[in-house]
Amino acid sequence: MRHICSSQNFQNRPEDETDYEVGTALVLRWVTPDRAVPALTDVDVETLAAAGIRAVILDLDNTLVAWHAESPSPDVAAWVVRLHAAGLSACIVSNNLTGRARIIARSLGVSVVVGAIKPAPWALRRAMALMRSTPATTALIGDQLFTDILGGNLVGVHTILVEPLSRSEFFTTKVVRALERTIRARVIRSLTKQSQ
Repeated sequence: MRHICSSQNFQNRPEDETDYEVGTALVLRWVTPDRAVPALTDVDVETLAAAGIRAVILDLDNTLVAWHAESPSPDVAAWVVRLHAAGLSACIVSNNLTGRARIIARSLGVSVVVGAIKPAPWALRRAMALMRSTPATTALIGDQLFTDILGGNLVGVHTILVEPLSRSEFFTTKVVRALERTIRARVIRSLTKQSQ
């Protein structure tokens, strides 16, 4: 599990570092994914399996399907088939309360937890219980830093950020995206530096 907020983080900081800078660094750690890819279908299933991942938590809107879409694209459906073929289980975790999430989950042969209130960790823990996985054997794939990635980091799973499938989304999500835009750019830059 991640040790993001340890006393060592505060004791070893430079004298000229302000509380604002320390606070910003802590927030960035909580919303920084383990990696970022353009789309769900760019996540290599075999690489996940080789890393010991046995279960994948999937965000619904703008990760698995475009917002309000009734079914996943053929590419996404094929990706889920590859996931199952590699022996990995999957569970959709969505803040959505409609039956649409259940219909999509059923069509893909995956579990679902709705009304998640992400980033609250209870739904992510429920998904792991359904898949009989642990944080060490679970990955989360989502398109939002403040819901998906923060929630995944809170429960200690491997987090993967994808670009949103569509610009259409719920009004409150648009408001959060505006705030997220500047932080997202910093997060992507830091991931790029780490991979070099």
